[in-house]
Amino acid sequence: MVDAAEAEAPPRRLMLTGVAPLQTAGATEVSFLDNRKYLAALEATRAGAVLLHPDNATHVPAGCVAVVTPEPYAAWARVALLFHPLPPLRPGIHPSAVVSPDATIASSAEVGPLAVIGSGAEIGPRCRIGPHAVVGDGVVLGPDCRIGPHASVSHALLGARVYVYPGARIGQEGFGFAITADGFRGVPQLGRVVLEDDVEVGANSTIDRGSLHDTFIGGGSRLDNLVQIGHNVRLGRGCVIVSQAGISGSTILEDHVMLGGQAGLTGHLRIGRRARIGAQAGVMADVPAGADVVGSPAQPVRAFFREIAAIRRLVRDRAKRTRGTESEADTKTGGT
Repeated sequence: MVDAAEAEAPPRRLMLTGVAPLQTAGATEVSFLDNRKYLAALEATRAGAVLLHPDNATHVPAGCVAVVTPEPYAAWARVALLFHPLPPLRPGIHPSAVVSPDATIASSAEVGPLAVIGSGAEIGPRCRIGPHAVVGDGVVLGPDCRIGPHASVSHALLGARVYVYPGARIGQEGFGFAITADGFRGVPQLGRVVLEDDVEVGANSTIDRGSLHDTFIGGGSRLDNLVQIGHNVRLGRGCVIVSQAGISGSTILEDHVMLGGQAGLTGHLRIGRRARIGAQAGVMADVPAGADVVGSPAQPVRAFFREIAAIRRLVRDRAKRTRGTESEADTKTGGT
């Protein structure tokens, strides 16, 4: 376990059978601490071993092994996977699956019950296609991809180790139409969706195909559940998009941008490298690299909280004046 965690621990033989939180772990389980807020739970834990930063090792109770690492949460991810690995791959095509005769499916891939594989699709080695999933015509999946139950992927190219969670929709037509005197006229969406290596798309999220250019999600990016990505959007490498956020068409996020839950971005923006957008922010203008913005309309964090403080002072001062006026009125009327 210590090797998997890339950590250090005193030499000791210890049989561990599972993982658990600090509060409930027993003598044969391993836990972790990544936030000093939970030091009290660490001091009271009955875990057999705890993954934690060296600065917190002195808080480990007697009988518990301190497994120290500069990155406890990353170590926890590796150790938890030892106890809870992915189910073994079951290569082959389920008899109830519907597979086009000209689809190419690697012999090591797994195609689940009632899945649909379209014409010309290519399913790479060790891919897993879940029950009721749909892989459309011409879609290409690189090695070790996972398409969850009831997910659909069309007009898309996926790299290696891409995980599309259950219910996600990849490659449907984007929200594009012309406004005419007779009403709305749909504009054909002709681009694709490109997901680079190690991208994850959360459950029930949607990524529209491009209108003419491709919609592009950079390598290692993580999309939470219920995220909407509009047509022609381009995400750089290592972006994080949290639940219920929406990005309108043709907006560009450079590498390592973080977008908080329920944030909304209008179209045709550029968000600079390593910018961070707060939860529920409404972004209507470009954001420079490294900036932190919050609020709606979004603005730099310091400016936002200065305005909040000013509003609170105004409210407090008005309340004082109101109380003073009421007290003076009571004095003049004798308090009746």
